[in-house]
Amino acid sequence: GVDVLALDVVHALDSGLDLILVRPHSSQAIAMVKGVSAGTPAKRSHKIRTSVHFHRPHTLRLARKPQYFRKAIKRVNKLDQYALIKYPLTTESAMQKIENHNTLVFLVDIRANKYQIESAVESMYDIKCQNINTLIRPDGKKKAYVRLTPDYEALDVASRIGVI
Repeated sequence: GVDVLALDVVHALDSGLDLILVRPHSSQAIAMVKGVSAGTPAKRSHKIRTSVHFHRPHTLRLARKPQYFRKAIKRVNKLDQYALIKYPLTTESAMQKIENHNTLVFLVDIRANKYQIESAVESMYDIKCQNINTLIRPDGKKKAYVRLTPDYEALDVASRIGVI
């Protein structure tokens, strides 16, 4: 009857068929077919706001694609390894550090940090650093105490670079 026909229409629509030729026998079946094909209006649910402040949503941020470069050439790093380390110190206290504490003493650029000093010393002198202490002298120059790992002798390295 009517219920079986309406259920067949609903089943056919759910299975994804686009065109259904059905002759409904009653007004109830016609209403059923129209309701299933048109769909019922969904009840909108509002998001529950948990804060009184509005935060702008994150949108797509594209990488810059300039039409032309604003500078002709890229900026050269002025603090390379040769500019970072000025020279090793050869004072008596520096010699004591070399002999007793396996530590080399350098005067370095005032803008250099410990990571830059470590990479510069390791690349220039082919040694490994255990730790680095820095201080700024009263005359405004920066001094770096570079302690070497036990694998390297500070005396050998100092004689190789010409300190001793």
